[in-house]
Amino acid sequence: MSDAPDLPDETPEPPSGADARRAVVRLRPDRRRRGLGPWAYADEVVLDRRTRAIAPGSVVTVEDAERRPLATAAFNPASKIALRRLDADPAAEIGRDWFAGRLRRALALRETMFDAPFYRLVHAEGDGLPGVVIDRFGEAAVIQPNAAWADARLDELVAALVDVTGIATVVKNAAGRARSLEGLDDASGVLTGALDGPVAVPMNGATYLADLTGGQKTGLFYDQRPNHAFAARLGRGRSVLDVFAHVGGFGLAALAAGASSVLAVDGSAPALALAEQGAVAGGVAGRFTTQKADAFDAMAGLAAEGRRFGLVVCDPPAFAPAKAALDAGLRAYERVARLGAALTEADGFLVLCSCSHAADLAKFREASLRGVAKAGRQAQVLHVGSAGPDHPVHADLAETSYLKALFLRLD
Repeated sequence: MSDAPDLPDETPEPPSGADARRAVVRLRPDRRRRGLGPWAYADEVVLDRRTRAIAPGSVVTVEDAERRPLATAAFNPASKIALRRLDADPAAEIGRDWFAGRLRRALALRETMFDAPFYRLVHAEGDGLPGVVIDRFGEAAVIQPNAAWADARLDELVAALVDVTGIATVVKNAAGRARSLEGLDDASGVLTGALDGPVAVPMNGATYLADLTGGQKTGLFYDQRPNHAFAARLGRGRSVLDVFAHVGGFGLAALAAGASSVLAVDGSAPALALAEQGAVAGGVAGRFTTQKADAFDAMAGLAAEGRRFGLVVCDPPAFAPAKAALDAGLRAYERVARLGAALTEADGFLVLCSCSHAADLAKFREASLRGVAKAGRQAQVLHVGSAGPDHPVHADLAETSYLKALFLRLD
């Protein structure tokens, strides 16, 4: 991204129609792409004095360099992503009814795919609500308004969410890097309704306990659901090592499918406590043990003890959340693969995951297979997994396709 100089000040012209007060933001004439696309970066927008004075999160009409209206968008002059397209109609009214329409469409897709109301209901740009994530947990939902425009309209969004779904409780999760990049606060809390503890979530034959107010992200990672299921089939009758286990995603699914035992390793005692509660709820506690430890230290220690497992799963946090961290992140993924391969039995299975936006599948696969080779093992690639269908990918945004899972059989 370049630090292009500002163009001379121009007075944005108000649009005609219902919202005559709406500001106009114009694209630069030297912009490389035609049309708006899902995003426009700050160096693609005319950021003159008047445009910079528009409040972050404002809904604006976008025009091209010839002043032709293109779309309705959210604008944040303080963000690298200056424009987020909301609607192809340049005069669209962004309010409770508009939110309800987007939510009804998202809900219809989930109800087509899932028998129970436990899923990601809104996957940001993939569902036409840029920067907004909503995970549903039965009668409760956790919303992450990660863009200024959504945060400013949170009351309307929540009202529409309750109207469309009939849920009783809505929690705001304000943690994470995305909100800080938009200049937003980190104040989380229950917006409507009440919670009396973790929520039991049935998935892949297992029961998980999701802490909607104190857990990581929204309390549970729905994106791994199909990968949990695929790994669970590989783990039937085998011992399983679930590293970076969180609340037991891979391990509890494996036990439900017939794994002989699971050791879950994580650095968070509260997460492991929830995993243990899930094992009790699922009737598999006798085959489930946990270890609170740094994952790298734990894997090295298990190898020193001569331990081996029929299925090893490594699902770490994002080691490369941005391009600046890519090289270090790929080295970390290589190290995980090397340590995991050393703990995998002959003809056993190794599952390696990445949720890093900056590390695409090709780079992640190369680093992982290099690590396996450094452990002196050879691998068959059985399957490459991605996020579940409740995480739809925006066709023009590679960033909405972030999750990679490599399923390997080792010699």
